[in-house]
Amino acid sequence: MHDVARAAGVSQKTVSRVVNGEPHVSDDVRARVQQAIDALGYRPNTAARALIRGRYGRLGVVSVGVELYGPAAQLVALQRAARSRGYAVASEGVSDSLPDGQAEAIDSLLAQGVDGIVVLNPVGDGAPIHEMGDVPVVSLALAREDGVAPARAVTEHLLALGHHTVWHLPGPQDWWSARDRLRGWREALAGAGVPEPPLPKAGDWTAASGYAAGLELARVRGLTAVFAANDDMAIGAMRAFAEAGLDVPGQVSVMGYDDIPLAAYVTPQLSTVRQDFAAVAERAVDLLLTRVEHHPEPPALARIPVELVLRESTARPRARH
Repeated sequence: MHDVARAAGVSQKTVSRVVNGEPHVSDDVRARVQQAIDALGYRPNTAARALIRGRYGRLGVVSVGVELYGPAAQLVALQRAARSRGYAVASEGVSDSLPDGQAEAIDSLLAQGVDGIVVLNPVGDGAPIHEMGDVPVVSLALAREDGVAPARAVTEHLLALGHHTVWHLPGPQDWWSARDRLRGWREALAGAGVPEPPLPKAGDWTAASGYAAGLELARVRGLTAVFAANDDMAIGAMRAFAEAGLDVPGQVSVMGYDDIPLAAYVTPQLSTVRQDFAAVAERAVDLLLTRVEHHPEPPALARIPVELVLRESTARPRARH
């Protein structure tokens, strides 16, 4: 910083103001300091700034299943939301097969030095974590508020088309999101007075698990509608139905969840649920920074809407032979 100040012909305090984006610096001086920073390759010392300011300027993210579209899209959206608010992001991946993986990832981020932590896809049976010592923690499930309503809407839509019931391909039940979708499906059936069909074995979010469940469901007499917990499983199930000689949607309607890019290009095009990942990520970052920066709690926020995207894979039921 001393070298930058000398090259720009200003004080170190002025350089500090420019680096930290503070006001009361003229455009001419700011440009001169920035030119010196670029010429000298100056980078702020994060550890030193943390000692002085009491904050790292970095948020931690615990991510599960980032090889899947939904979690990957959430992670990218959260990184963008954090950067737009002047924070860097440190990420720790977790395997959902490790019971203590989430806690270990949080410990690792705390050791690296973060101002707050976002848990992207909480797994397990624990309650939402609100803080670790003096570091606040926000679950993306809290930012999303209600993952049940979209699954309920999918099921109600299929019933409204005239299907006598809707079968569900559940995701892994240690994921909160999978449990939310299962609950929404059950609530819609109960609200319509429709008996709940038995569940096939829970999938693992992959097309292969949807395919295996689809082979099982293809043998069910009277099955005309299926709601899969995500698009990959729905696509796998449609492949199984095609191999069994069942027409989608002529004989079986299929809906997924997430609206992955491929959903609009499979045959038939997949009906699904589209989430606003960017809006959810921005809410999570805002909730976290409210605690990090000691702002008053915001008023209750409106629920982030989801959209039913209706394509070719759903239709009114037709008699199966």
